[in-house]
Amino acid sequence: DPARRRLRELAALSRRLQRVHPNVLAKALKQATVYQNEEIVAIDKPYGLPVHGGPGIKNCITDVLPILAKMLENAKAEPLHLCHRLDKETTGVMVLARSKEAAERIRLLFKTRQVEKIYWAISLGDPDPVEGVVEIPIVEKEVRSHQSHYKMTLAPNYRLSPEDGKVVKIRKNRHAESAVTRYRCLARSSACSLLELQPITGVKHQLRVHLAYGLGCPILGDHKYSHWSKLAPQKLPEITLRRLKLEQSKARHLPLHLHARRLSLPLGERLDLVCKPPLFFQKTLKRLELDVADD
Repeated sequence: DPARRRLRELAALSRRLQRVHPNVLAKALKQATVYQNEEIVAIDKPYGLPVHGGPGIKNCITDVLPILAKMLENAKAEPLHLCHRLDKETTGVMVLARSKEAAERIRLLFKTRQVEKIYWAISLGDPDPVEGVVEIPIVEKEVRSHQSHYKMTLAPNYRLSPEDGKVVKIRKNRHAESAVTRYRCLARSSACSLLELQPITGVKHQLRVHLAYGLGCPILGDHKYSHWSKLAPQKLPEITLRRLKLEQSKARHLPLHLHARRLSLPLGERLDLVCKPPLFFQKTLKRLELDVADD
């Protein structure tokens, strides 16, 4: 079955990326270059590739930046510099700087919210209303269960009083970070939606948490944030499984459908960097009949 084969291939992709020689990985990133000038290099980040190293990670983007710089320029080129990060499972536009000075300038643009970031996500269910702003602080908490783990979650400043249903202000969690996400629905079908997301702030897992816990529409393939109290594969509606030609028992292989579609940087004049969603994302859109005009 082609759907199952595609899922198996994606599950194997992360493992393959961990096994290749760093030179091979750098070459793949060179081929994924979508824009470059004397200051920056923009790449289309592949699925399943971590930006930073860590336990059990052999290959990551950071480690191959010196090799990539030499491949793009020459043997004397200084290593490229990270300007921001994307999660391992997120695909799309990522900006690298050719010098330390350029990197610091671009990091400041991100920090002062001058970079416009647009993501595409396929979500389970439809957000209500179909467009709006989620403004709820986020904090990291330990989930105490038979398999204890940490997750980002909402730390709202208000709650409804159980006695009379009135809105009550609650004491602010001092560890929570303010988080703001603008969203709008581009298409709906098969119990799923294609959403355009604009994170105004940059909190860890912000889009995933705001969609899952703020709007009740977790991202397709987000097995971490589809449940609060356990680590388990996402439960998919019958129509979604049917359209994807997938059994619920195989849902754990479904990749995260979150893509950094566009970055707009004010570097002199405004620079628009755009990446099409990866093939697996495009095929899912087609199978779910989520039709959208591609600009």
